Amino acid sequence: MLIGELSKRTGVNTHQLRYYEAQGLIEPRRGANGYREYTDEAVLTVAQIRKLLEAGLSSAEIAYLLPCATGPSPELEPCPELLDALRARLHKLDACIESVVQSRRVLSDLIDSAERRMPTVYPECDGSAAEPATV
Repeated sequence: MLIGELSKRTGVNTHQLRYYEAQGLIEPRRGANGYREYTDEAVLTVAQIRKLLEAGLSSAEIAYLLPCATGPSPELEPCPELLDALRARLHKLDACIESVVQSRRVLSDLIDSAERRMPTVYPECDGSAAEPATV
C-alpha cells in the first residue's frame, strides 16, 4: 500500500509517517516509481508506535523497544533491559510530576500571600497608579 492508504488506515498523517520512517521506526520498500510501499504489517507497527508515544516515550526509546512489541496494545517481551528502560522513563516522568507539583505549591503560596495583603477597602484611584501587570 502507498503512504496515503497507510495514513487512512491508521489515522496518522503522511508527514508523521515520513518522520517515523526517518527515525527508523517503519521501513517501506520503494517501488520502481520511487513511491513508498508499505506492507499490511505497517498498520500494526504504526498502532504500536502511537501507543508507545502515548506512554511518553521518545522515538529513540521506541526504536529500542519496538522489536520486543507484539500486538496493537502493544505487549512487550519482559526482558530485564526492556524493563530497566521503561522504569527509567517512569522515573523521569515521576520527577517531572514532582517538579510541577512543587511549582504549583509555590505559586499557590504566592497567590495566598498576596491575597492576604490586599486591603479590604480599596483607596480611591486617582489615575496615577500603574495598571496591574498580566502574567
